[in-house]
Amino acid sequence: MMESGETLSPFSLIPLLVQSMDISFAEQALQLVFADKTLLQRALTHRSYLNENPDYSYEDNERLEFLGDAVLDFLVGEYLFERFPEGDEGTLTSLRAALVCTRSLSQFAAQIGLGNQLLLGHGEDEGGGRERPAVLCGAFEALVGALYLDQGNDTVRSFIMPIFEPALDHILRHNLDKDPKSVLQELSQAHLGHTPRYRTVGTRGPDHDKLFTVAVTINGVTYGKGEGRSKQTSAQAAAEEAIKQLEAMLNAPVVRVPDGTDFDVYAMGDLVEGEQA
Repeated sequence: MMESGETLSPFSLIPLLVQSMDISFAEQALQLVFADKTLLQRALTHRSYLNENPDYSYEDNERLEFLGDAVLDFLVGEYLFERFPEGDEGTLTSLRAALVCTRSLSQFAAQIGLGNQLLLGHGEDEGGGRERPAVLCGAFEALVGALYLDQGNDTVRSFIMPIFEPALDHILRHNLDKDPKSVLQELSQAHLGHTPRYRTVGTRGPDHDKLFTVAVTINGVTYGKGEGRSKQTSAQAAAEEAIKQLEAMLNAPVVRVPDGTDFDVYAMGDLVEGEQA
């Protein structure tokens, strides 16, 4: 609080000016214009930035992430309901899950360059946070939540549909609406004669914001690893990576399926022992 008669140094305005310039740049990059700039500022602010900058003026994006998740569920559900008038509940639910899963939303975020606009803590940034699926997914949901509060459902619909419609066509062409763990099990049993096994091989972060890393192995060979905020989400991500690895091997001109405990097709690294996912 300024004392009466105290003059305000122009240098004290620099942080506010920098924030304003960053938001203008972000609006241009994302091709969005917000009436309430603070909503976009919050949507781009990751928790790690606040941890390192406790005096920062805005809260992180987690509340907006929660809202955006609900908005996406509704709008995507509405779109699928209208596009597939004969689709049953199970089919529509699977398609929606494929469109709003962590992998899909993180790809959409990367597609619009959202990672480059995020405010991250130094450690998160140095650790590859701008490409981390969980971070990108959360930021995309937060952006949707902010846009909904600022301009409503119609604007959000106009923003997401040019991204979601081609993604849905891709999902339908490649049967990506099926549960990745189920698809992997079918492939593995048909071509390798073994059932995939999932193990939690790492955890990081505080208890209230923990990230799990799960590896999937087939006959002792690691085919995929995935990261997420729950073991189930991590296992699904691992299965998706394993499907890519297994299909690439099966489609290769000469297929040699490796055999040997803890041989790592996915990362060629040591598999850390952990609990069953």
